[in-house]
Amino acid sequence: MTEAFPEEQEPRVTGTYEEDEPLTGELDLEDRRALRRVAGLSTELTDVTEVEYRALRLERVVLVGVWTEGTAEMAENSLRELALLAETAGSQVLEALVQRRNRPDPATYIGSGKAAELRDIVISTGADTVICDGELAPGQLRHLEETVQVKVIDRTALILDIFAQHAKSREGKAQVELAQLSYLMPRLRGWGGNLSRQVGGRAAGGVGIGGRGPGETKIELDRRRIRTRMAKLRRQIEGMSKGREAMRRERRRHEVPAVAIAGYTNAGKSSLLNRLTGAGVLVEDALFATLDPTVRRAQTPGGRTYTLADTVGFVRHLPHQLVEAFRSTLEEVTDAGLILHVVDASDPDPEAQIDAVREVLREIEAQDIPEIIVINKADAADDLAIARLQLREPHSVVVSARTGLGIDRLREAIEADLPGLEREMRVLLPYERGDLVARAHERGEVLKQEHLAEGTVLHARVPEDLANELERYEDLAPTATL
Repeated sequence: MTEAFPEEQEPRVTGTYEEDEPLTGELDLEDRRALRRVAGLSTELTDVTEVEYRALRLERVVLVGVWTEGTAEMAENSLRELALLAETAGSQVLEALVQRRNRPDPATYIGSGKAAELRDIVISTGADTVICDGELAPGQLRHLEETVQVKVIDRTALILDIFAQHAKSREGKAQVELAQLSYLMPRLRGWGGNLSRQVGGRAAGGVGIGGRGPGETKIELDRRRIRTRMAKLRRQIEGMSKGREAMRRERRRHEVPAVAIAGYTNAGKSSLLNRLTGAGVLVEDALFATLDPTVRRAQTPGGRTYTLADTVGFVRHLPHQLVEAFRSTLEEVTDAGLILHVVDASDPDPEAQIDAVREVLREIEAQDIPEIIVINKADAADDLAIARLQLREPHSVVVSARTGLGIDRLREAIEADLPGLEREMRVLLPYERGDLVARAHERGEVLKQEHLAEGTVLHARVPEDLANELERYEDLAPTATL
């Protein structure tokens, strides 16, 4: 955790933090849980000290999945993840069913027979919402709702709802709203007055001046307002992303390498950031706990400075609207020189997590950036599962962000893979050129240093521009010394 420091000094970040001291993330977690909903048909807030008394109804949901490919175990894992998403959104899962089909039914997603069975389950359990494990077309959504007679949402709407609950920063809220409007646009529906023409004057007894003509339906008016709002949000996000881009340019100017932590949601990315830098960011055993990127400085064992960025987690079938809306945030990944790809080794199907994350990395054109697979939660994972992952991903490090296991090995792996040190040199620097020695320590990686009568002998890896300044001293270094 960062220590107290005077205003004129730079903060010093250590690699550890005290477990018993309140971190900023723990305070964020307390705020998030202050208005936590309690299971039950008629529930009250657990903390009503600063809000008026009011009752909240926890949604009771039934899950539906269509198994089109893969094994039955993969279908069950996907439905199990959907249940976690529903619970993260604040729902109570009552029942789940899977339909085996070659492809989803174009009318009701699960077919008319299964839809009737679903209606019986909804009645018997008293559910008020059905969540489908996939993205439904507007027609499928409408037909399924007409059959089951309760609200129907799909996986995309559920993820967007979780993002809306967890968004904290101004930029995060704008990105989530943009994604929600993009999803809502083709799904607007109208009944009765929504489909009638909006006219001016005395519409009941006759059309007034300027009101004659086709007019505009309520649903068309809504679409126009949504398009206007989306354009405004895009301008706001573009303006807010300029500050982050300026900071990235400054880091590049000083040649501070950037490392991004990417991975599946709830894989332990924020815990790893805390363990490596003592950042104290929010850590919660829940999906999509982190939406706003956090960038912290860290140091390799050799003393080289780099930045470490925690980013939003990925998930199977991550909605395209979210990828587009969060593109400015995901630039922390695309601009990085190294990616720490965190995998939850205790997950039933960690290989599917890796494939899902790499699919998103390809979508944001970050697939060619060097990566280290960080096999996390080793303290809770099966040894066979860890060995299987290591065999599949040779360039990997096994760690436990919770206990600290393997963190030193990870730091060494980061140091070895950090970009930007193009040349390895042996030089003899006169003592009056102590500035070059200091710059080699600050911007490069000093492998060995020795003081002789003639000056300081350095064996270091340095950036290209600094190497050009050191070239004149390269021939002076005695080869037998280092």
